[in-house]
Amino acid sequence: MDWDWWTVDFGDAHAGAAGVLVGGSEPGPVYFDVGSGPNVPSTTHWSAYDGRARRPRAETLRAVCACGWRSAAQYPLDWDTIGDQPLYEADIDLTGPLADWTAHLSVVRDAAVPMPEPLAALLIEMTEQLAATAADAPLAALRAVGVLERIAARVSRETAAALCDDGMSAEAVATALGTTRSKALVLLLTAQDR
Repeated sequence: MDWDWWTVDFGDAHAGAAGVLVGGSEPGPVYFDVGSGPNVPSTTHWSAYDGRARRPRAETLRAVCACGWRSAAQYPLDWDTIGDQPLYEADIDLTGPLADWTAHLSVVRDAAVPMPEPLAALLIEMTEQLAATAADAPLAALRAVGVLERIAARVSRETAAALCDDGMSAEAVATALGTTRSKALVLLLTAQDR
């Protein structure tokens, strides 16, 4: 899936997009004929499903999430209004799918363990400082990012190891972190290899 929406809170685990339905199901990727060669470019971006060049024609859109969630709400495309123009040129309203994905993230956020307010404020301040430093001294910003990555990796390993010692399940960790079970399992297995 080609993801259009992303948050810092949940990263790739809950990236979102407008998904396409054709005949009531999600079609496979659209391939582009670029001549001969071993690599055939493809996409699953909603705008490619316009019926042109033998591609499937989207009937409805709905919100989709990288975690596997799909919205129940569907938003039909009005092909009488769209006409023959490519979808990427048409004025398609994506506010419905975006609102549905945002509501899904609210459920994920509510189930996740709350971050202590002082730590959340510190992270916002660090983000602002890093952005300012990147503009003025990009190498210093990269150095700071490297330090943060090493701190985060160490704390992550130590904390995950403690969770393993407590017998916490991958499902519980995934819910608390707002991530997928597979990512939580990797985190816990990596900690066990310490």
